[in-house]
Amino acid sequence: MAEVTEIRWHARAGQGAVTAAKLVAETALEQDKYFQAAPEYGPERMGAPLQAYTRISPEPINIHCNIVNPNIVIVLDATLLNVVDVTSGLTEGGTIIVNTELTPAEIRKKAEIQGFNIFTVNASKIALESIGKDFPNIPILGALLGATRIMNSDKVSDHIRSTFSKKFNEEIVEGNVKAFERALEEVQGD
Repeated sequence: MAEVTEIRWHARAGQGAVTAAKLVAETALEQDKYFQAAPEYGPERMGAPLQAYTRISPEPINIHCNIVNPNIVIVLDATLLNVVDVTSGLTEGGTIIVNTELTPAEIRKKAEIQGFNIFTVNASKIALESIGKDFPNIPILGALLGATRIMNSDKVSDHIRSTFSKKFNEEIVEGNVKAFERALEEVQGD
């Protein structure tokens, strides 16, 4: 069976993790890959912890359950590192991407994380400077691609434009593309 990339997203309700998980999946489809994207939440209030999942594969995906052993974990709110074991089930040599102003080494020490690749980007700052609101989901997509190269970044930019232009004005659309591209360059790994 071909390699399936499994991503688990940790965020707080309202940060756009579900939207980001779907964007990754939809872009994978445009690149002739198979995908699954699913949120895991109930009637949470704004700010409550939630998880979302994305699977990407070059072949059909025959499993239909939550992701237990992700290759990649994305944390949109670094305060969740104190609340949730984001490394639970993460495969050996897996990747963690955190929205924070801290360096990967500082996150490693603060959260006592060993044995995984850590990448950080200040996605909230990038979002505030690019679109004027703290929606870190699109910048974290840039960090995901900068850290892993799991798909073509130009295709993701194009997908953001086509999807967001249906709902938002050109300024918001281009601000999100700018945020995505900036995070792609600013992501740091250890």
